[in-house]
Amino acid sequence: MPGYHECCAVVRGAGDLGTGVAYALFKAGFIVVATEVAQPLVVRRTVSFAEAVYSGSIKVQGIAAQVAADAAEACRLARQGIVPVVVDPQANILAQVKPLVVVDAIMAKKNTGTAITDAAVVIGLGPGLVAKKDVHAVIETCRGPKLGRVIYEGTAIPDSGMPGAIEGRTWERLLKAPISGKVSTRAEIGDRVKKGDVVAYVDTQPVRSKLDGVVRGLIYPGLYVEAGTKIGDVDPRGDKNLCYQISDKALKVGRSAARAAIELLEKTEGLSNQLGK
Repeated sequence: MPGYHECCAVVRGAGDLGTGVAYALFKAGFIVVATEVAQPLVVRRTVSFAEAVYSGSIKVQGIAAQVAADAAEACRLARQGIVPVVVDPQANILAQVKPLVVVDAIMAKKNTGTAITDAAVVIGLGPGLVAKKDVHAVIETCRGPKLGRVIYEGTAIPDSGMPGAIEGRTWERLLKAPISGKVSTRAEIGDRVKKGDVVAYVDTQPVRSKLDGVVRGLIYPGLYVEAGTKIGDVDPRGDKNLCYQISDKALKVGRSAARAAIELLEKTEGLSNQLGK
């Protein structure tokens, strides 16, 4: 979108939903910077810019992301059309890059430090953030008729804990750690598995698929996780290509966040010259 090429947006959290937001902002013409923790517990790694923390770089649907050591490197990469991913859990980079837009995509179900004063426009995803108090707008992340709704006052629907259904399968899709321990994998994202197949181990405890399908997501091997942590996802549709596509949910949430950012920026006094309007 003409006029937004000089606007920096920082997305806090580069998991699958955060990547959907970064993707939509990038497509709208924003310079995008993402922040992450040192060891992201990301399951859908093939469609998450957070994977760059482990692999150094990743490309998601034609957009490249690369890990950056600091704000200077992040700015250099961003202006080259690359989404930099900075290990910066506290988002200290905000003081250095001074973005016009900040999106909290941490999905912590609570406010972990985002403030409405962080930028001219601050947006939050899902429950735990309050529009008009913590952020300027909240994007609904609960699947259903309200998915992607922009909330300008109040909060999103409380988290039900229920995973989204794919071909009627909900809990069966998830692979969870049976105990606390170190994860080792026996399958890779994109592999076909049968019900009962061992997909991973947590220490010596096997984690088996509960259905036939394709491994759509799997946590990075070698990480320590607590018992009950989601470490994988099996897709009963059996289409390997879906492992490399941003989900419909992430795209809808991302596009709503980008639209809200643009609308709020255009309403913000004193920004018209910066936006090329």
